[in-house]
Amino acid sequence: MKKYLSIAGLLLCTTLAFGQANIVPAKKQAKPVAITGAIIHTGTGQLINNGYISFENGKITGIGDAGSVRFNSESTTIIQANGKHVYPGFIAPVTSLGLIEVEMGAKGTDDQSDVGEMNPHIRSIIAYNTDSKVIPTLRSNGVLMAQPTPERGLFSGQSSVVMLDGWNWEDALYKNDIGIHLNWPVVRSGGGFFGQVASAPATDQKEAQQKTIASLDSYLTEAKAYSELTKPDEINGRFEAMKGLFNGSKKLFIHVNSAKDIIQAVNFSKKHHVSPVIVGGTESYLVTDLLRDNQVPVILIETQTLPDKTEDDVYLPYKLPKLLHDGGVLYSLSGTGYWRQRNLPFEAGTAAAYGLSKEQAVSMISLNTAKILGIDKTTGSLEMGKDATLFISDGDALDMLGNKVETAFIQGRSINLDNLHKQLYKKFSDKYGSR
Repeated sequence: MKKYLSIAGLLLCTTLAFGQANIVPAKKQAKPVAITGAIIHTGTGQLINNGYISFENGKITGIGDAGSVRFNSESTTIIQANGKHVYPGFIAPVTSLGLIEVEMGAKGTDDQSDVGEMNPHIRSIIAYNTDSKVIPTLRSNGVLMAQPTPERGLFSGQSSVVMLDGWNWEDALYKNDIGIHLNWPVVRSGGGFFGQVASAPATDQKEAQQKTIASLDSYLTEAKAYSELTKPDEINGRFEAMKGLFNGSKKLFIHVNSAKDIIQAVNFSKKHHVSPVIVGGTESYLVTDLLRDNQVPVILIETQTLPDKTEDDVYLPYKLPKLLHDGGVLYSLSGTGYWRQRNLPFEAGTAAAYGLSKEQAVSMISLNTAKILGIDKTTGSLEMGKDATLFISDGDALDMLGNKVETAFIQGRSINLDNLHKQLYKKFSDKYGSR
C-alpha cells in the first residue's frame, strides 16, 4: 500500500512542477547594474525620490540622488525606472513554504512536521523544496527570502533562512539553523489541552499545562548541563541541536498568543538565559513594556483576519503593528501557511492603512524581519555593501493595484518572474481572446 501511495505522491509532485519547468535559477551577476530615476524605499524608513541604486558582484555599490551620478552604458547595464518604485526584497518569516505543496493532499508532499513532541534536532532546511510551484508566486509579489519552519509538537525543530532562488536547498540556503521553535502549551477555551477531549474541565487543562511547562523546564535544564560538557560520554542529538540556544547562536521562537502565556514564555526564557522571539502574539500589545524592557521581538501572523475575542475591536489585527511600534517593540509580520505568503505586502499595506507609515510598513517586512532573523548586517535594506536583493515595481508594492513587479534581483542575479498563475492566465486568455 505504501508503495502505491509513494508512486501517487511522486506523480502528483511531477504534475505540479511540470507547469514551471521553464523557470530555472538565475545565473550569477556578470555586469554592473544601475537603476536610475526611481522612488527608492530603503527599508530603513528613508525614501529617495528620483534616486539611483547600483550594484556589482551581488553587492550594492551606490545609492542616492540620481542627479548626482552618471553611468557608462558600455560597462554598466542601466535600467531607467522613472517614477517606478524600488524596494528591498521582502522576507517571509515563519512559513511552511517549500515544506508542503498540497493542503490536505498526498503525504509525500508534506514535510512540515514529524512525529513526537520533542524534536529540536529536526532541520527543516534539508526538506526544503526549491521546485515548489508556490515559490515563484511569492517572487512575483516581491517576496524574495523566507524562513521555512517546521510545525507541531512541543519542540517542532529548527528553521533556516533561504533565498527564493536555487537549484536545491544548498543553493538557496542563506543562514543555517538560526533558531528552534517551541509551541507554548496553552489552555484552550472550550477545547482540550493537547490530547485531552474537548469536554475536559478548565482545571484539568491548567493542571496539564503546568505539568508540561515543568517538563519543558527540566528539559532545558538538562540541555544546558549537556551543553557545558566538553566530551559527553554519550551523544544526545536533541541536546546537541540546543547548544546554540545557550551560546547565543540560535534564538528560541516561541509560538504563543495570549498575554498571560507570553509573560510565562518570557520569564521561562529569562530563567534559562535564552533569546526568545514571540511568534503570533495576538495579545502582545497588552505586554509591550515587558517585551520592550527584555528586548523580545514579535513576529505577528497575519493582519487581514478577525480578532480572537468577540469583545475585541474588530480592527485590532490591523492595528497590532502600530501598537507594537508605539510600545517600542521590534516587530515583524508573516502570512498564514505557505501560499498565502504572496499576500505579505498587502498584509503590510493594511497595517499602513491603520497607523503605520508606508515606510514603517516596508521596514516591517524587510529590515525588521532581517534584524529578528539575525541577517540584517547583509540584507533587509538597501544600503552600501549589503546584498543586492531588491525589486522594481511599477507602483506601490503594498497595494494590490500598484504591486506590479517588473524586475527582481537576488544577490544581483536577475530572477525569472514567471509563475504557474501567469502561465494559466496566458493560456486561457489566448484561448478565449482568439474568439
